[in-house]
Amino acid sequence: MNGQTSGHAILENVRRYRGIASLYRQTAAFRPGQSWSLLEQARDWEARALLELEAYFAARMDHTAPLAA
Repeated sequence: MNGQTSGHAILENVRRYRGIASLYRQTAAFRPGQSWSLLEQARDWEARALLELEAYFAARMDHTAPLAA
């Protein structure tokens, strides 16, 4: 159950990170003078979300690998 709970927490983090990235992109549309900086921030949050997803699936694969053998 602990793995499932942490999996939910990771997916919730991914949702939050992508939401933050979306807000940065929306703000960039309304602040052209700061758009490059804001889009860079959005890219950083998306990268953070991707790292969380990669860790999530790597942990799941490690957990299920002994069952497949």
